[in-house]
Amino acid sequence: MAAASSLHVAAPAATPRVGSAGHKSAPSAARSVRVARSGAVSRSGGRLVACAAVATKADAPASDAASKSEGHEVLLFEALREGLMEEMEADPTVCVFGEDVGHYGGSYKVTKGLADKYGDLRVLDTPIAENSFTGMGVGAGMKGLRPVVEGMNMGFLLLAYNQISNNCGMLHYTSGGQFKIPLVIRGPGGVGRQLGAEHSQRLESYFQSIPGLQMVACSTPYNAKGLMKAAIRSENPVVLFEHVLLYNLKEKIPDQEYVCCLEEAEMVRPGEHVTILTYSRMRYHVMQAAKTLVNKGYDPEVIDIRSLKPFDLHTIGNSIKKTHRVLIVEECMRTGGIGASLRSAIIDNFWDYLDAPIMCLSSQDVPTPYAATLEDATVVQPAQIVAAVEQICQ
Repeated sequence: MAAASSLHVAAPAATPRVGSAGHKSAPSAARSVRVARSGAVSRSGGRLVACAAVATKADAPASDAASKSEGHEVLLFEALREGLMEEMEADPTVCVFGEDVGHYGGSYKVTKGLADKYGDLRVLDTPIAENSFTGMGVGAGMKGLRPVVEGMNMGFLLLAYNQISNNCGMLHYTSGGQFKIPLVIRGPGGVGRQLGAEHSQRLESYFQSIPGLQMVACSTPYNAKGLMKAAIRSENPVVLFEHVLLYNLKEKIPDQEYVCCLEEAEMVRPGEHVTILTYSRMRYHVMQAAKTLVNKGYDPEVIDIRSLKPFDLHTIGNSIKKTHRVLIVEECMRTGGIGASLRSAIIDNFWDYLDAPIMCLSSQDVPTPYAATLEDATVVQPAQIVAAVEQICQ
């Protein structure tokens, strides 16, 4: 976790929480998560739940267990809303800023109903001025609030790059530790269905070099809710990337409270022949390709890295030591993207365990076309993943 050295780290939990699958959460896994809320409690499903934010170590198995036992089905945008609402209910300092987040409910309805429940001051509709309301979020965090700033589209947040970089990323350091910036920046991004170049931005590559900033990407309703809650409780500024095409994914999630760790990858499919590292929407392209690969006699191991900064090199390294081959699949641009940084980290740390060159499949370095066929041609498709694995495993 050396990559997180510039981040403010909260004290580890003294008492681990039992996760939904019966696993105790490791206290060391909660480094980036706020641990206590002055003894406050909240209600969940008629039961009192302590508001300690202990990250679930084995959250992927918990998701599987939840799908077979008790729980409730939600769409991904509803899971994000649940996580946000639970934190607003438990902590009066949590508030939301953004364009149309109030009575309209947000561009993808993540904040629907929150203004009616918590009022216009805690769910604040802002003018179309990303630099202004992001800067307001930074100031609110400095004064003790826990703001959640929604970008109607992540591409619009380029207008607030100065506030995100020079302010929320660095103020904890430049103030000598006097200020913490517990700020969440979230919103839809990625290549949608004919949204055009300016609405198909992937800003992971823009933000990854900002010191003091954490980045996570959700990919399922389960981890969307868990990462939302963990990001709000974190003492660090966190960017939560949501993919515009994943909002209507449906999954059964636990009724009881849970929190995902901001710094852990998720083992999606164990395997022996090759490690495939991916995140966000590409997780589903990879799993589609995995079915074809299994029929061809290959056994791929699929990891959703989830934490884009810092990388979970523990989980990634253990997989590489087993498979000795790596394929990175991303929707980010090839030049200067997450895949390029991840490849560099693997070479620096696990070079001696590799039996083949690392391959990286990324989007082409072109503006995303409007035409559907051309749009698909710029993004990695399952057939390309199959071909890459066959080449690596020769």
